[in-house]
Amino acid sequence: MVTTIGQGDYVYEYQPDWAKLPPGHTFEGPSGVAVDSYDRVYVFQRRGPAVLVFDREGHFLNPWLRREGVPAEAHHIHVGPDDSVYLADRDAHQVLKYTTDGEMVMSLGNRDRPALQAPFNHPADMCVAPSGELYVADGYGNSSVHRFSASGNYITSFGSPGRDPGQFMVPHSVAVSNDGRVYVADRENDRVQVFSEDGEFLQQWTDFKSPMGVHIDASQTVYVTDQVPRISVLSLDGELLARGRTFENAHQVCTDSRGDIYGVDTANQRVQKFVRV
Repeated sequence: MVTTIGQGDYVYEYQPDWAKLPPGHTFEGPSGVAVDSYDRVYVFQRRGPAVLVFDREGHFLNPWLRREGVPAEAHHIHVGPDDSVYLADRDAHQVLKYTTDGEMVMSLGNRDRPALQAPFNHPADMCVAPSGELYVADGYGNSSVHRFSASGNYITSFGSPGRDPGQFMVPHSVAVSNDGRVYVADRENDRVQVFSEDGEFLQQWTDFKSPMGVHIDASQTVYVTDQVPRISVLSLDGELLARGRTFENAHQVCTDSRGDIYGVDTANQRVQKFVRV
């Protein structure tokens, strides 16, 4: 039976058993998913190989093995415009940058040394802006978003603990639009907040239940997963375009070049794919 979700121009069919793992293998704590410009799909895991790489049809390509315990604890993953891969190594308090071959080329933060209201204290997610700057949602120990240059130099931070506009209670995910607006999934405040590139509060969207992931595709459409559980498709200004129930625990979401959706269902230890029709 085909499961169809969405409305209008955004309708998707569930593709069961998308990931074709080698015989005898299963996902081991999948936590994040991202797609590069070649539609290779990267799955960040909490156990076993750190990253599993697939093609868009779900054929397994290769694993990235941990090296001396690095990365330690998977959270979200992001692929930048140049196909660099960024990992939020949550419990080691670092953001790590890799090539598509799995070679680490940069690390941010002091490993195993959490900071108070400074980078980092259990970071959750990161996103490269069109400018090349990096925004990091420092979600669990700090209620902040940090901004770095493309070379990893710290620029500034915004946010503090609380429920007022511009404050956060677990900033769990971050995405940046082509015009520089910064979108933050403010999980425990049940909202997505929108900021200027300098951290000025612009607006908030409140029709969510514990939003977990926010993603902006190449056409500048916004995707938000929450713990209803469901996925919402919106314009950059917050107009709801489509919505449907999906993953049981939709931890992170992304899309490929054809508009297909991939989501990590941490409750059921799987990655799900919805094909746009």
